Amino acid sequence: MSGIIITCALTGSIHTPSMSPYLPISGSEMVQQGLEAARAGASILHLHARDPATGRPSAAPEHFGGFVPALAQGTDAVLNLSTGGSAVMSLEERLAAPLAIAPEMASLNMGTMNFALYPMLGKERDWLHDWEKPFLEATDDLVFKNTPRDIARILTTLGVERGARFEFECYDLSHLYMLRHFADRGLIKPPYFIQFVFGVLGGMGPDPENLTHMVRMADKLFGADYLFSVLAAGRFQMPMITQSAAMGGHVRVGLEDSLTIARGQLARSNAEQVVKIREIVERLGRTVMAPDQVRATLGLKGAGQINA
Repeated sequence: MSGIIITCALTGSIHTPSMSPYLPISGSEMVQQGLEAARAGASILHLHARDPATGRPSAAPEHFGGFVPALAQGTDAVLNLSTGGSAVMSLEERLAAPLAIAPEMASLNMGTMNFALYPMLGKERDWLHDWEKPFLEATDDLVFKNTPRDIARILTTLGVERGARFEFECYDLSHLYMLRHFADRGLIKPPYFIQFVFGVLGGMGPDPENLTHMVRMADKLFGADYLFSVLAAGRFQMPMITQSAAMGGHVRVGLEDSLTIARGQLARSNAEQVVKIREIVERLGRTVMAPDQVRATLGLKGAGQINA
């Protein structure tokens, strides 16, 4: 089989800080965990930011500035900035840091969807911040807005004008057709790096049949012009990404997607998840790609071309 790309998503807008003491929040925590994940074998680091004073998701350039320069200096891993931010942010807020930094890669959600996180309230816990529980409760009425106009703006301002390539996050079959639409419009060029997302209520369920169907449809829509990767939320993370690796796809781990390393056991770092999936994929006969191989495969502009 071909080489495999391991992406590590260090922290995100899905999980609240009090759910795990190991989730990186501050700039220094992001740097430490990012460097550890890269040393463990992650060739792409997917980056969100948080306000260290409140723990809230943030896309402010000053919060990304707390870790992006140090990561750019300390590792040759590809830095992939989120354009999703949080579903409660405006598009202007979500794009503030990516437009300023002009990264090699950025994530891009390919459709508007319900983004329901309230099932996470099923377990009693002590909340670290007063915003956390009300935020999750309100997600029964939360729409994550990613319209064709939004997508075109991101592709133009970040891609065409700043040279970023994209991790196209597809939560549903319809998102593949939206991606095909923008390929036909000429706003993106192959190879397309498609991230299939499973397990978020409002998107695809974490069923093996859904992955095989998504690959079949991507084959129909994009032929040999794409690579696929898989992320899955919570306890479905390792089973789904192992299936991806066995099918010739790529994998994403990280505390953004799952806080555990085994059932009922919190992961103590992002690197711990990288180590686990690396062992799995190497036993499947896959060779983990180094960052320079990823850059060549995806046609990235190079680490020296970002504002960090």
